[in-house]
Amino acid sequence: MFLAMNRFKITPGFEAGFEKIWRERDSHLSSVPGFKKFSLLKGPVTDEHVLYASHSVWESKEAFIAWTESDAFRKAHAQASAPKGTYLGHPELETFESVLEE
Repeated sequence: MFLAMNRFKITPGFEAGFEKIWRERDSHLSSVPGFKKFSLLKGPVTDEHVLYASHSVWESKEAFIAWTESDAFRKAHAQASAPKGTYLGHPELETFESVLEE
């Protein structure tokens, strides 16, 4: 199993628009070999930002890399963008490979 997470710091007050973009997007993930699951998670809220993480589960690191190099990836990332001021910096990608599953 392989996990990929992008962490997003969102300006307070822009949460609804950010979530709407994710809710209404066409992810193209259902047709991607090796894809297992996707979640958008909302984390802690501070005075400076609201933390979100996009969390995808894959059969393997190779399946994830193939997705990032695919037409489906390009199509998914060419969709509507959030209004200026939504993001506080670029998303931070974190990846994890499974070492133990129960």
